[in-house]
Amino acid sequence: MFNDNTEETIEIMRECNLLASKALAEVARMVAPGITTLDLDKVAEQYIRDHGAEPGFKGYGGFPNTLCTSVNSQVVHGIPSSYVLRSGDILSVDCGVKMKGYYGDTAYTYAVGEVSEKIAELMLVTYEALYKGIEQAIAGKRVGDIGNAIQQHAEKAGFTVVREMVGHGLGKNLHEKPEIPNYGKRGRGVLLKKGMVLCIEPMINLGSKGIVQEADGWTIRTKDNQPSAHYEHAVVVDREKADILSSFKYIEEVLINKNMGLPWQNKKP
Repeated sequence: MFNDNTEETIEIMRECNLLASKALAEVARMVAPGITTLDLDKVAEQYIRDHGAEPGFKGYGGFPNTLCTSVNSQVVHGIPSSYVLRSGDILSVDCGVKMKGYYGDTAYTYAVGEVSEKIAELMLVTYEALYKGIEQAIAGKRVGDIGNAIQQHAEKAGFTVVREMVGHGLGKNLHEKPEIPNYGKRGRGVLLKKGMVLCIEPMINLGSKGIVQEADGWTIRTKDNQPSAHYEHAVVVDREKADILSSFKYIEEVLINKNMGLPWQNKKP
């Protein structure tokens, strides 16, 4: 049912996802105190268009921008604005690309300047949880195996998992079946088949798991205003190991070259 991808379409989606990943690396070059989230959005849009693609989010369901920029307690779907980044902020940036009739979709959470040790831990655990979920994206397993691996890792560290916002299939549409919750029971849910393309995207909170929608109709934030972290990869289900279509390599090369290190290394004493 969800398994009509060919080698050719998967390679197109790899191209889309790598372009989205490289756009997030351009964002990484700019992330710093004093920069607005709208500044980041303009750079990403220009980069995507310069490479022969279209922003995947702009106009999608009426969304007004290229990036979703979610700061601190904003979980996802934050609208780029005149908000000026400050040291100690964390910023989730979600980027979508459309090219050759297919979509790419990936996200990364950046530390702005120096963040507290607890927020650095939240970022690290969320990042690790993403890869725990990806390890379960194998043909013959089920969607619940992915969610369970993410949930167990996050909750063991004392964090909470957002329930209402989920990962998804990816292809000719930005959001396709099946939904990929970040919690669940092993052996439950949709059967994973070779060739399925999934976006796995843990959204993990420092405080309680509750969320609310802000007045703009898009931005989702934590109910208790505690920080939230978010990372996302697009992957292809395979028999022995998932094939990751997006990449954090470009982003992390930039962060290291800026002497920022990786986000969770930016800790205050």
